[in-house]
Amino acid sequence: MLPRDPVMLLSYVNTQLRDRDASLDALCDREETDRDALCAALREIGYEYDAAQNRFV
Repeated sequence: MLPRDPVMLLSYVNTQLRDRDASLDALCDREETDRDALCAALREIGYEYDAAQNRFV
């Protein structure tokens, strides 16, 4: 289950992208979560996914 707090979510997602998942799609598949909803939640606190860096910046 992904964290609900947006800042904790950001930290968790970026850590998983750095250490475990080769892409946001891979993370979403593994976590069984909707990519658009995840991106929207992090966009609310000013973060966008950067595929070249494979992290939210």
